[in-house]
Amino acid sequence: QVQLVASGGGSVQSGGSLRLSCAGTEYRYTACMGWFRQAPGKEREGVAGIGSDGSTVYADSVKGRFTISRDNAKNTLYLQMNSLKPEDTAMYFCARNLIYTRSCAANFGGFGYWGQGTQVTVAS
Repeated sequence: QVQLVASGGGSVQSGGSLRLSCAGTEYRYTACMGWFRQAPGKEREGVAGIGSDGSTVYADSVKGRFTISRDNAKNTLYLQMNSLKPEDTAMYFCARNLIYTRSCAANFGGFGYWGQGTQVTVAS
């Protein structure tokens, strides 16, 4: 049973770009949706979130470089990643928020229904 599946990861050089996509049965156009990442040996961290009203939140480490968007007609969540750095290397996951709908919490709280991740590797 497919819940949320992320795709679009890969290996790029520092300064490069990637666009991640996420789709699945747990996508909800009425919910806050988000992207998270987890690097080896580190805790999972919130990267970006987008509410049903289109408002967005970002981790300080990606502000100005990453852009989250959603296409409700396609039930798909996106993460455009530009100016990638080696420290962006991680497994990236998408998730649906179980509490927040119109907007996402700045601390990325309330997320559940984690999807299958996609690996992003940035070489220096």
